[in-house]
Amino acid sequence: MSDDMSDGPAVRELRLVVTADDYDAALRFYRDVLGLPERAAFSSPDGRVTILEAGRATLELTDPHHAAFIDEVEVGRRTAGHVRVAFQVDDSAATTARLAAAGAEVLAEPTRTPWNSLNARLEAPGALQLTLFTELGGQD
Repeated sequence: MSDDMSDGPAVRELRLVVTADDYDAALRFYRDVLGLPERAAFSSPDGRVTILEAGRATLELTDPHHAAFIDEVEVGRRTAGHVRVAFQVDDSAATTARLAAAGAEVLAEPTRTPWNSLNARLEAPGALQLTLFTELGGQD
């Protein structure tokens, strides 16, 4: 492959791989409650894996200072580790309630951010911290 990008991007998909001690509970939570469609599932004597669609993927890089700022805005204190997963949803309040009913721990209810989105923070199966965000656009 050449160094120029004329042939298109070298990366075609971002896949976040989570090892969950309770695979069945995590699968139920992310597929059945959060609603991530199942693309494929495989099993063998060595274990199981399910690939779930999560819409468009991006990789957000932040320095420690900005990560602390995001935590302060969303939760009120530094709480996330070096990886946090953010899902854009149509209604962060309703989705937060649905995920909490399915066992996620709500760390912070939906809060309007300085960047005009409604963000909630949860601790979810697979030891992942989630941000659920709804873009508010031009709304005040």
